[in-house]
Amino acid sequence: MDTKVGVFICKGCEIAKSLDIDKLIEVATDECQVPVCKAHDMLCNLETVADIKTDIEKEGLNRTVIAACSQRVFPELFDFGVDILVDRTNLREQLAWCHTPNDEDTQMLAQDIMRAAVAKVRNSEPPVPHIEETGKDIMVVGGGITGMTAARAASKAGYKVNLIEKEDHLGGWAIKWPKIFPNSPPYDRLKDPDYEELVKEVESDPNISVYKSTTVEKTSGQPGKFEVTLKNGSGPEKLSIGSIVLATGWKPYEADKLSHLGYGASPDIITNIQMEDMAASGDIKRPSDGKPIDSIAFIQCAGSRDQDHLPYCSAVCCRVSLKQALYVREKYPDAKIYIIYKDVRSPAQFELFYASVQDDDAIFFTKGEIAGISKSGDGKIEIDVEETLLGEDIKIKTDIVVLAAGMVPTTRVDEEEIEETESAKPEEEEKKEEKTTADGKKEAESAELGAKILNLSYRQGTDLPTLKYGYPDSHFICFPYETRRTAIYAAGAVRAPMDSPSSISDAYGAALKSIQAVEATARGAAVHPRAGDLSFPEFFMQRCTQCKRCTEECPFGTLDEDEKGTPLENPFRCRRCGICMGSCPERIVSFKNYSVNMISQMIKSIDIPDEFEEKPRILAFICENDALPSVDMAGYKRLQYNSMIRIIPLRCLGSMNAVWVSDALARGFDGVILIGCKKGDDYQCHFIKGSELANYRMENVQEKLKQLVLEEERVEIHEISINDYHKIPKIFDDFLEVIEGVGPNPYKGM
Repeated sequence: MDTKVGVFICKGCEIAKSLDIDKLIEVATDECQVPVCKAHDMLCNLETVADIKTDIEKEGLNRTVIAACSQRVFPELFDFGVDILVDRTNLREQLAWCHTPNDEDTQMLAQDIMRAAVAKVRNSEPPVPHIEETGKDIMVVGGGITGMTAARAASKAGYKVNLIEKEDHLGGWAIKWPKIFPNSPPYDRLKDPDYEELVKEVESDPNISVYKSTTVEKTSGQPGKFEVTLKNGSGPEKLSIGSIVLATGWKPYEADKLSHLGYGASPDIITNIQMEDMAASGDIKRPSDGKPIDSIAFIQCAGSRDQDHLPYCSAVCCRVSLKQALYVREKYPDAKIYIIYKDVRSPAQFELFYASVQDDDAIFFTKGEIAGISKSGDGKIEIDVEETLLGEDIKIKTDIVVLAAGMVPTTRVDEEEIEETESAKPEEEEKKEEKTTADGKKEAESAELGAKILNLSYRQGTDLPTLKYGYPDSHFICFPYETRRTAIYAAGAVRAPMDSPSSISDAYGAALKSIQAVEATARGAAVHPRAGDLSFPEFFMQRCTQCKRCTEECPFGTLDEDEKGTPLENPFRCRRCGICMGSCPERIVSFKNYSVNMISQMIKSIDIPDEFEEKPRILAFICENDALPSVDMAGYKRLQYNSMIRIIPLRCLGSMNAVWVSDALARGFDGVILIGCKKGDDYQCHFIKGSELANYRMENVQEKLKQLVLEEERVEIHEISINDYHKIPKIFDDFLEVIEGVGPNPYKGM
């Protein structure tokens, strides 16, 4: 299909006061040869939008450039249908509001922006969604409070749910507790658990199929088409699943690792879980001799907030100790109760619960560090406490010590446990891992450091990737529930330390995400973070060299491979980041509306003054997730920076192909700057590894510079957060100083 481009320029929001609009129209019509170019006082006016639609229909336009404000403003307003490509060209935040008005350099910048926008839409095509028959059933793994709530929520929304529980009953930890935290004003009295009603609702729900005493033997396929094999007493059973919620919860930190707090030295030193079991049995007595107790001490952060154990706060331990102190108070009204803490964390309405327990004069709170725990001659336990609020060391004698051990996710497995599992693995099973499946795909090579709960057949591991603390990772700064496995969502205490009320809230969020995933998959649309994107990567296999870079670097496991190393697509796993496009040295990967050629043509469209004009040109590849919004915000704040920068947005910095840098430098750009999200464990990269891969690929860029005999200072890479907008002018201006120092690109004019 021939491309027919229309350009529509907004004159509002100071754009017309900063630019010569007539010259801009001249560039579009005469130089870029667009058949329709019109300027309007305000494009976001509904009457103007109607006029644009009329022009599109009358002139037969199939490409439009909306030269106005940021694409984040009125995103739906300029949607003219799936067959009309639209580029939002930013003349406001990235030009009129951050550059000198009516200046020659500002005008040249606007004209280059126009050229690049027309080149972009001319070298793009409307995306065609990949449509297959997909299923919308949801699988929830874990039958505790989180799993049951998620299953019930999805069912109420009209979706079939398969609830998988490894135990022979539903309810998880919660049904074991004799009491729960206060959940209604005035938040000062413990409540009886009310989860049995939820169990009944789930088991009687016709939309929910409950599988007890069941585990997941294998999960293969992709969103909308997951094939799950269950393992239970009645033999293997297969399910076709659209999306998955992982709600397998938590387990207590291994008490054997708390010997520094006396665990194992005396049966009277117990964990909070053991204390809960005693309370549930109605028999709170000294374990060593079964006698009633006169005193009890609770030691907080037993293993938590400790770099040698669990570096994080386990969220609920403080309130559990408050609750258990009330258990003791009810059974032994005269008992002495001690709570030794680092900090008491009882957030939100539970602050009132904490305050009510503090009012009990017989419950003694002190901040302090445990210096030692030992058994005394009279059978009691002695605790030495330092750095107390009293300003002096104290010694406490008590019948029982309760260690408030932290919680860890069920996905966490210690390295020693993995080593034991691997050493015990039969030789036949090791050989099996090296084989391919019946459809020619490689089996999963190895699990991430974590439990094998879902037993995925992904080449990148048999379970959800985890962060350093063993929790399944998400882009946790902005987007809970998300994991690296598309349409598989983590919820509840398997995702982060949390209590039952928080887990219930979490369950609703994950259930909604799982519903969004099956509906998006059915439309061939992407989920987070490019939600709604209908594009898919296309592979020109005739030039594939089986280098495996795309299969290895995709953060989401989109690509499997055959035994030769040829990539095999699972299109519904794709997040449309383009990392595979950036990884390919043969440039065989492209999207209809995002390709190596499209970016190359944008680079070539920009005018490069010769060296005698003394107007350097810097090309900035900017990630659309954190970096581009921060550039927009700099404009909102009217922060000024030099007008020698030409910005090309990328879906992800990881999608940058090294050829673009060499194209830019060979074209005559004096420097290239890359700005993306932060990398690392506390990452902000919306595509997990994009920024990390961009840094890694800088080695290839440096090689290109050597080939071109250019200084390495001509290319820089920066990482910023979305709130680092104030750094943008300095980053740009400092780089311009570097470029002015090394001098003009010798390839100018060639």
